[in-house]
Amino acid sequence: MSDSEAYRPPSDTPFFVCLGLLGGGYILIIVCMILANSTFTTPGHLLAALNAPEIRYAIRLSLISCMITTILSLWVAVPIGYLMSRYQFRGKSFVDAMIDIPIVLPPLVIGLSLLILFQTSAGKAFEKVFEDFMAGTGLARKMGMKSITYDIPSVILAQFMVACAFAVRTMRVTFDQIPVRQEHVALTLGCSQSQSFWMVVFPQARRGLLTAATLAWARSLGEFGPILVFSGATRFKTEVLPTTIFLEMSIGNIEAAVAVSLLMIMIAIVVLIVVRTFGLDSRIEGKALR
Repeated sequence: MSDSEAYRPPSDTPFFVCLGLLGGGYILIIVCMILANSTFTTPGHLLAALNAPEIRYAIRLSLISCMITTILSLWVAVPIGYLMSRYQFRGKSFVDAMIDIPIVLPPLVIGLSLLILFQTSAGKAFEKVFEDFMAGTGLARKMGMKSITYDIPSVILAQFMVACAFAVRTMRVTFDQIPVRQEHVALTLGCSQSQSFWMVVFPQARRGLLTAATLAWARSLGEFGPILVFSGATRFKTEVLPTTIFLEMSIGNIEAAVAVSLLMIMIAIVVLIVVRTFGLDSRIEGKALR
């Protein structure tokens, strides 16, 4: 019997058992958390929460603010992602680091920094211009918004500061996956740089655009720390779903807090299904989230 026939590699069973125990344990905790929420409350509590006027206002404000935040994030993420993907310039590493700051900083720091910014002379001047614009156009009376801090615009700004960073990462990875050669061919055929972008690159970035929009929307929906500091948690004014959970827990209404939590979990599941189904493939999406 030859040495090659005599040698048998060791069994991989312990290896896969170890992987299953380590990874499965974490997944099991997540499943147990969701099941615990489901068993703690009842459908009656969920319906009562959905019928409460303050929670319905929070749902409406959450949906509207997340949609506006997503649109603003895409407006910023597409040009920044394209520039960071295609061009080399002095200070690029610094810009790259600045983009990641809202991701690595604690959310409370983002809210506190926004609050301090609008206490400076430049921030107060900008807020005064905003107040004059809203009063002059009559929007302050129609929409009930008079200022930025501790008002609805502060909710959108707090969401935007964090969500936009995730959208920028996603769009940069998206443009990295599109071959530069196609743009060069378009340029040699007489297209300008803007024409090659809109006619060649942008159509291929649709899946990445959907993923960036979905991630930005989902991140906005779950934002709590910056909103609590910069916007407050005022009923029928700056209350969104995460602050609703905080307010309900603060008055001891745990059932309503859990019901709203379940609502957010269901929304998160739908968002993740959309990303997995219509967005980038898992390889690109993983790079965007790192």
